[in-house]
This record gives sequence, structure tokens and C-alpha cells, in this order.
Amino acid sequence: MDLVRRSGGIICVCLCLLVPAAWATNAPEEASLPPIDAESHYQAELGISEYKETASERPVDKSVTRLSERKGPVSTTDHSKLKELQGPFASGPEVTKACLSCHNEAGHQFAKNKHWTWHYEHPVTGQQLGKGVLINNFCTNARGNEGMCAQCHAGYGMADIKTYDFNDHNNMDCLICHESTGTYYKTPPTQGNKACSVMFEGKPAIDLNRVAQSVTLPGRNNCGACHFYGGGGDNVKHGDLSSVLFKPSRDIDVHMGEDGENFSCIICHVGEGHEWSGSRYNMVGKDTKGTGKPGMPRDTATCESCHGHDPHPASLTGIKLNDHTDRVACESCHIPTYARGGVATKTDWDWRTAGRLKDGEGFKLEGYTQGDGKHRHTYKSIKGTFEYGENLQPSYAWFNGVVDYTTIDTKFDDSKPVIINQPLGSADDPNARIWPFKKMHTVQPYDKGNKTLVYMHLWGNDPDAFWGNYNFERAINRGMADDNIPYSGEYGFIETYSYWPINHMVAPKEKALGCAECHSRQGRLKDLEGFYMPGRDRSVWLDRIGIFAMLAALAGILLHALLRLTFRAKRKH
Repeated sequence: MDLVRRSGGIICVCLCLLVPAAWATNAPEEASLPPIDAESHYQAELGISEYKETASERPVDKSVTRLSERKGPVSTTDHSKLKELQGPFASGPEVTKACLSCHNEAGHQFAKNKHWTWHYEHPVTGQQLGKGVLINNFCTNARGNEGMCAQCHAGYGMADIKTYDFNDHNNMDCLICHESTGTYYKTPPTQGNKACSVMFEGKPAIDLNRVAQSVTLPGRNNCGACHFYGGGGDNVKHGDLSSVLFKPSRDIDVHMGEDGENFSCIICHVGEGHEWSGSRYNMVGKDTKGTGKPGMPRDTATCESCHGHDPHPASLTGIKLNDHTDRVACESCHIPTYARGGVATKTDWDWRTAGRLKDGEGFKLEGYTQGDGKHRHTYKSIKGTFEYGENLQPSYAWFNGVVDYTTIDTKFDDSKPVIINQPLGSADDPNARIWPFKKMHTVQPYDKGNKTLVYMHLWGNDPDAFWGNYNFERAINRGMADDNIPYSGEYGFIETYSYWPINHMVAPKEKALGCAECHSRQGRLKDLEGFYMPGRDRSVWLDRIGIFAMLAALAGILLHALLRLTFRAKRKH
């Protein structure tokens, strides 16, 4: 149970940062906080309740994990009958050791995977990326808060990325991707403060024998256990990945719907040697190699991989739609809205209000009721103030697959908002297409003197952890010092934006966007610059040329008809 409690603590830490007093002098104007109704609308912060979701028993799907004409199970091994998995197991690493005794290349393969390394070097920009480095505008940084964030790290016992033994394959967590009971969860390797200590109270101990014998190819419940809760809660980060996709309908996602294709994630994100196709760090803006052959091994996870480059039927409409695919991503038309199905996504996060106390304790307010009836917090002392949205229309931008990241050592102009991950591309870029994005707005701490973003120490059972002392100054000082990163000693708050590509929640074709959604003066692409689009844009000379051409054609037709009538009349005489 101690391990369980520790796990709960870790989860809390990753959530966010807060700064109590000492607002920077030129920080954005202090945000207002919703009034507190002492009778019913606030609760003391006794735990980070929403993060219990990541350790809750998940709906187990029976999704399609491989494409085959053959019906029924195709596996040649029933793992429940293997003597190596009969246990008893006292820990996760013991299970991994048993797995690797048969799958003796799996550890070497997975050791190269960014799920394990938390590191990625971008082949185009050369930027050093990955969870072990990056900053975002949700909980800001995993580095320094490994105890919490490692709940989803595919390894056991990560307390500090600087000292973690990445060469010990027994630390790899096979179960988080392969168990099929829906009961497995990762316990935090370090302890959090009292606000996080209750998260795992009352949870039953994990039956390692049972989950070890249940292993199979990953279903949606495996991938979703982490990816549906990115940013610290259900659908918080991505907008198109939520718990709705554990068991979705075809209307929510035509590929994953249980009443549709019922695909698991690995049908599109094809894996070979523990590497999966598709990456948000290095996306394919325009797939010119898509085979149009589902199930074929590949290193991309694009629509073209299965649907080819001319996916629409050979009708007049289909030919015109196929003419769009070189400049418009399939997702732009086929995902009309995101955050569908009753689970909202976070759209705005203001750290300036974090750290306020009520009766000496942190507190939380529930001010948003989402489509499925569940209440979401609009304020938490450990995080600040939030806004949510559902059935949202994406933002659109030209995107060639390359993203420029603002990292911990990027200096910026603090007189304007900071773009944390800027999609690159333009109308003049032949490799760019129009893509849909979720646009996230945050007001977050930064180093006012050095004009950089900051690491914050959120999680930990120590005096510097923000989720215990509600003190931004100490949390930033500790977060920067732990990695020997220069800090001026003066923090402020700055507006930031981040862009999250929308790739999931693909609607059935009959619900794809119609032409007028974009080809109109106030359509979805009204603000996209650099190109002429019929129906949206007007050019006086182009309009005049078009009208002249129409009139000339009409005159030609009338003249032709007149001549025929004249000559016919002459022949009769």
C-alpha cells in the first residue's frame, strides 16, 4: 500500500505549478478568480482527484490489432500457460525479467524507443527534444518531476532522469503496453506532499500474476491509459484523445468505433521491432509515399498509408476533392470538430491565480459540467484557473511537418506572447498543407531577467515543491538549480500558445466538411494568408477577367445560334 500511496503522490506532482505572492512588476494584469460560495461551491484540496483516473480500472476493448482475412484468434501462444509467467511475482521488474527470458531481443529494441529514452533529436532542426527536455504550457516540465510523470514512463523506478539506469532492461515496463485486464497501473517511485498522499488510498493491490498472464498485443485501453490523460487529466492536452476512445462509436471515430472498424491504435501506428510509425516530434506534412495498402509495414501513420493519394471516387465531385489533397490535409475536412463525445478539453490555463488558500488549505472549484455530466475543476490552488471546451472547431495553419520548439534555453522577446511549438510551413512551401490544430492558451511563469521559460519543481515531499508550499520563487529556483540552468532570480508571467495537431476523432464521410465551410468570406480559412481561394477572396481584375470570359462565351454562343438560324432560313428559301 505504501507503494500505491507513493504512486498517487507522483501523479499529483506532474500536474502543475503555482506561485503565491510576489507577482512580477510588469507581469500580465492579475487574473480574477471566480467568487467562492462558502456554502457549496468549493472543497479543500485534500488530493488531486482527477489524476486518480489514470490508475482507475479501464474499459477493456476487444479491438482489431492486426488486419487479416482470417477470423478468430491468430496468436500461437497462450501466455497464461507459460511456466515463466506462473509467478509468484513481487514486483514489476520480476515480470519483465520473465518476459525477456523468451523475448530476448525485445529489450534491445525498446532501449532505442523514445517512450523509454524520453529523448529525441530532430533530424531536420537538430533540436534536442523529448519529455526529458521539453517545456509545455500545461504542467510545464516533466524534468525535475520524474516521480510524478514517470507514472506513464515505460520504466520502473525513475526518480531522476540524470541518474536513471537506462541500460537495465529489467526496468522496462512490458505490462503497461501489453496487459489486457485493465487493472494495471504504475505507482510513483518517489513520494509527493500531503496534497497528493491520498490519491491511491483504498485501491486494491495489483495482481501481478494475473496481469502477467494476460499479455497480448496492445489494445486501445493500453495506449489510452497514458495518452488519453496527457497534461494531467482526461483529454486535457490533445483535444482529440480522450477516454471516449476506450469504447467509441463510429460517429466519434470511424476507424476506432466499436460499431465500425473497431481498430486498435497499432493498426495505423504500425510497429516493427518495438518502434511505432507516427511521431508528433517529426510529422509527415505531406505523404508522397503512401501505399494505399492497409496493414503494410511502414514508418508513417498517415491517411495516405491506407487510402492512397486519390481517396475519393472517380465522379465529378470526387475528382475535384482529389484535386485538394496536395494542399489540404485529410484531417482538415474529415475532423470537423474535436473534443467530441462528452469529454471536454482544456483550452485556457492561468497560473497567476495559483497558490491561493482558504482556511490555510488549498482548495478547488467545480465550474464546468461537460457533456457526459461530469464536473471539471475551473480552479485549483495547485494549478490556477482553467477554461474548457467541447465540439470545438480547429484552428488551421500551413504545416510541412516540422515544428520549431521553444526550449529551456531559447531566449525570446517578452513584449509579445511566446509560441512554444510553432508549426512551420507556408502557402509557398510545396511540402506544406493546411492542417487542423488545437490552440492552447496559457499564462505561465518565465525568467524575467534572462527571457526564457523556467523549469518548476512541483512534485516532491520537500520544502521546495510547489504542490506543498505554493511558493513559485522556491519552486523555480529549485527547478533551475537541479539542472544547472541560469536563472536571474526574477520571475514574471507571460502568455504562451501551443499547437496540437488534430489527427483522431475522424468522422464518417457523410459528416465531412462541405465546400462552403471554407469557400466563403467568413469560412474556416478566412484568416489563413498567402493564397487565393475562390469564394473567400476577391480580386477586382480577376473578377473582371472572369466576367469578361463569361460574357465572351455567351456572346459566342448567341452568335453561333444566330448564324445557324440565318443559314437555315436561307436554305428553306
